[in-house]
Amino acid sequence: MEEGLRAELPIPLKHNVMSLYPDRLLDHFKNPRHAGVLAPPALVVQVENPACGDILKLSARIDGGRVVEAAFQVRGCTASIAAGSALAAWLHGQSIESLKTFRESVIDDALGGLPPASRHAAVLCASAVQALLAGL
Repeated sequence: MEEGLRAELPIPLKHNVMSLYPDRLLDHFKNPRHAGVLAPPALVVQVENPACGDILKLSARIDGGRVVEAAFQVRGCTASIAAGSALAAWLHGQSIESLKTFRESVIDDALGGLPPASRHAAVLCASAVQALLAGL
């Protein structure tokens, strides 16, 4: 290198990658609720996003027309893990009728707003709820 010139690499990033996500999303990611798979007789479904490869396994125990217990496992990105956690938490106590009206906005709201590039996580949750209903 020529005298008087110096390299200043790596160039520091202005923002931490995690600052791209809302605090509620990060809380669900760092402290997932209801992680795991429920034992039979729980209903277990698995859905996948073919574009990115994220996989959500959702299990629910239903009694008297209500979800009395729910759990999730995700192999995927930060947003998908957080979304699985938010979905499992939301499912507790929900009626079968309310599952029929589930929308992606439920997850978006629960996580404090998904960045546009992470909206696929809410779509994955909606697919899992549809699969759960189909399995009843």
